[in-house]
Amino acid sequence: MPGTALVVAAHPDDEVLGCGGTIARLAAEGADVFVAILGEGITSRHTERSDADPAEVEALRTTAARVAERLGARDSFFYGLPDNRFDTVALIEIIKIVESLIEKVRPATVFTHHRGDVNVDHLVLHRAVITATRAVPGSRVREVLAFEVPSSTEWAFSQFGAFRPSVFFDISATLQAKLDAMELYEGEARPFPHPRSPRALEALARQRGAAAGLEAAEAFELIRGIR
Repeated sequence: MPGTALVVAAHPDDEVLGCGGTIARLAAEGADVFVAILGEGITSRHTERSDADPAEVEALRTTAARVAERLGARDSFFYGLPDNRFDTVALIEIIKIVESLIEKVRPATVFTHHRGDVNVDHLVLHRAVITATRAVPGSRVREVLAFEVPSSTEWAFSQFGAFRPSVFFDISATLQAKLDAMELYEGEARPFPHPRSPRALEALARQRGAAAGLEAAEAFELIRGIR
């Protein structure tokens, strides 16, 4: 599916967890893939956002840029919204960020979070992306796909909307690239049986692949597609 794709993620590591193998595959096939991460990440681990070490936040952003480059993305964008506090930002401001991204990148395909995740930032960003990609006449966006994020989508236990995958990207050749990219986020991986452990990530890819007759896959819920 060569062309232009935009991945809109809330936090550094979401892009890998949700569609890292797909990013690597599309880039290898000649697509222009852009990654946008709207949240700063990690500051919610402190009582106050201002308690976070700015150097730590900047180091995470640098790592995210390295990850995007490693996966083959053409470019990456960062916006520094407050971690796990997207609901404190006016929705229209987040929509405008996404709209500006779409105007800049002009993607045919947009990947973003599922609406039913346990993480509030994922929920807010999903809503913003759906609004920013509305099917106005002349829109270049032909497809919007929602990805799952291990340790967020399944931990909501479908209480906010079940993840119903209907599109599967074959990542048999790029699963290892996904796992290697996740290793760069040293502070985010966890030992098995945590969903973000390498073993669990591979197991999910194998399970999604088996559902589609593939060795390994990443699954997406189709929000809108124009054929």
